[in-house]
Amino acid sequence: MKGTRLEFDGWIAGLGTSSGTRVVLGHWVRSPFGPFSDVMLERADGERLLLAPTRPIGDFVAGVYTFDQVRVVPVTVSVEGTSWAVGAGPLELRFTVGARGPLGLLLRAVPRPLAARPAWAALVDFPARLLPGVRTRGSSGPGRRGWYGALDLRPVTAASGAFGGNGLGPLAPVDPPVRFGFGSVPRSPALTRVVTTVELRGDRSSPWW
Repeated sequence: MKGTRLEFDGWIAGLGTSSGTRVVLGHWVRSPFGPFSDVMLERADGERLLLAPTRPIGDFVAGVYTFDQVRVVPVTVSVEGTSWAVGAGPLELRFTVGARGPLGLLLRAVPRPLAARPAWAALVDFPARLLPGVRTRGSSGPGRRGWYGALDLRPVTAASGAFGGNGLGPLAPVDPPVRFGFGSVPRSPALTRVVTTVELRGDRSSPWW
């Protein structure tokens, strides 16, 4: 039986830093909450932190993924050409994206309606697993499942930032993979255009049911 489906359309940036902190930015231009951005961090010691712009968004995301701590803070994202700047409470981050490669060009040819279908996510899940930690579908908490459809991919070529005033160091691979949900972002830092769907099945704890 098909449940209520919530669709999120935007970008996911995943990158590592030499300090061991790995960062996953979600920048959503369309969602059931309206446009918003949120940040997931996993520190070198394994602590998983969500930085969310509102309590309802924080509660929803924490019901889909797993965190040790959730903080509600202003989250801002500005994009100028290939440069992205992110501010989220204690986090300041800047990164630059490069030209898309063959995979990015291939993904741009995928029609958006096709990318949003669960059958498409099932089809591409196996080849996606060739990238360590990457999955395109899976369980997203009690009574929930989720899937991702990628529509573009560009490398992140440089990054700098600080958390709580402490520098994060230069760009590094996302290694080890982040542990927020059923899959990680690619090991090589990247910015991915995605349509993400969360299906709710019988879990009425969310105010967005």
